[in-house]
Amino acid sequence: MTKGLDKVLFESLFKQYFEPLCAFAKSYVYDLEASKDIVQKAFINLWNNREKIDAEKLVKSYIYTSVRNLCLNYIRDNKKFKSQILDFDTVDENLFTAESDALEVDELQTKIDKAISALPDKSRQIFEMSRFEDLKYRQIAEKLGISVKSVEAHITKALKALKVDLEAYIVTVMVLLYFFNG
Repeated sequence: MTKGLDKVLFESLFKQYFEPLCAFAKSYVYDLEASKDIVQKAFINLWNNREKIDAEKLVKSYIYTSVRNLCLNYIRDNKKFKSQILDFDTVDENLFTAESDALEVDELQTKIDKAISALPDKSRQIFEMSRFEDLKYRQIAEKLGISVKSVEAHITKALKALKVDLEAYIVTVMVLLYFFNG
């Protein structure tokens, strides 16, 4: 039984999994540069622990688990708004009072719906599939017969447009989505 990873196997794993792992990490942290850093750290950890890892076992699951854990650590350590618009970590639940804020909620929902409706058709469709149907980029790409990169581009375009349209309402929108879509 072979114990540990050698340099050749490590380089092969790096070449094979770096890009897919970056896409995987990006699905957590929504930032390509942070995703690349996370994946690099995962490979550094893999190399540093190469003697402890059984090369015949599933190294793929080890590295994906490592990337996932590093992503969760990144999210925990960066408790600020993620680059994904309308997503946040914590909120004061007392921000809404039942009667007075019900009208604001309806008004904001109308503004959100209008902003989403104003998106180009393809970007709107992809945004809705991602955010409201909880589909991963790869699933959307497969359903629509397009590349994952195209999905990412449409999501980025949609988020930028929504950020501009809803900039004045961003905090209230985040609270609204947290309480009523969560």
